[in-house]
Amino acid sequence: MSSNDSEPHDLDAAAEVMRTGGRILIRGSGTGTDWAGRPSTVDTVLHTSGLTGVLAYNPADMTVAVRAGTTLRDLQDQLAEHGQWIATDAARIEAGASVGGLLATADSGPRQHVYGPLRDVVLGVTVVLASGEIAHSGGHVIKNVAGYDLAKLFSGSFGTLGLLAEVVLRTHPRTATSRTLAVPADAAAAYRLAGEVRDKTVEPTALSWSDGRLLVRFEGTEAGVVPQLDRVALPGAELLDGETEKAAWAADAALVRGSAGETVIRVGALPSRFPDLAELVDKLAAEHGARAVFSSWLGVGVHTIVLRGGDAAAHAGVLIGLHNGFAESAITLHRRADGVDGLAPAWGPPPPAVGLLRSVKQAFDPDGRLGPDRFAPWLGEG
Repeated sequence: MSSNDSEPHDLDAAAEVMRTGGRILIRGSGTGTDWAGRPSTVDTVLHTSGLTGVLAYNPADMTVAVRAGTTLRDLQDQLAEHGQWIATDAARIEAGASVGGLLATADSGPRQHVYGPLRDVVLGVTVVLASGEIAHSGGHVIKNVAGYDLAKLFSGSFGTLGLLAEVVLRTHPRTATSRTLAVPADAAAAYRLAGEVRDKTVEPTALSWSDGRLLVRFEGTEAGVVPQLDRVALPGAELLDGETEKAAWAADAALVRGSAGETVIRVGALPSRFPDLAELVDKLAAEHGARAVFSSWLGVGVHTIVLRGGDAAAHAGVLIGLHNGFAESAITLHRRADGVDGLAPAWGPPPPAVGLLRSVKQAFDPDGRLGPDRFAPWLGEG
């Protein structure tokens, strides 16, 4: 992929790049570069590292406006001084993911169980379109696409609709107490235990099956957390707090990010489909000589599958089997072992809404210049 690098430092400069940069790949801090389809040859790589910093922060109103190239880790540090945070714990945050990059890839973390995906705390965005036009959600009518919620539309767009330049976010108070129950469990036991937890009068902030352990997290005040722990009382559970708790969730985040030689796949499915998914993945991994490790947010039906061992053909075989067996689900490739690209597509069968996706792409980027092949072949690319 040959290209020129551009690092605009304001909206006007970004607009000029978008107008004149030819085929453009938008890149934040690079933590999501391997996600989705491999971009084809582009003329310009537009780096958002020049679009950083807090634009406005009102702790009393619990809102903050930032340039999209700001890393969420840095933003969280600033908000912590006022006892607040952005309610998301995506694994890439500690790797330096930017606010815009996290939104553009629709990334989130296990606390999505309570707080929802990142887009749910986004109050507004400023975007720069392929034409160079600058649009603000809620305050700008865009020709041919009036009525769209830009924040939700750009969530998961992978830079194919325009540049996320500024983001306004809702903050939440930081909690004083956190405890996690950890229970060794296979997939069937984890699903059963998670159901038992949901049936109790408790409110976990995360409910995850991570590398063979069910992790149930409670946060709030000490007076609120302790009674919930007592009500859950899972057999064989270990109580994690302080450093042991931090280590457990850090290990889960590292698992989700993946390592060299691994293939990482995220599947969004109905929570009730988890047993079927786990059974299929185990079957496919065994057939192809690979090993599969899960990090599953059981309450919301988001599953990260890490393939280890085996060669590229083995990983590709599992991915193709997933596309065929869970064609109705959202499956996104996050990392691939060397050689997988030539053996399996990043995306599976096109969803029923592919016609709408193509119409939106045509409205925002009629010449197909932005993020070429990120959604190939759904958008007629590749």
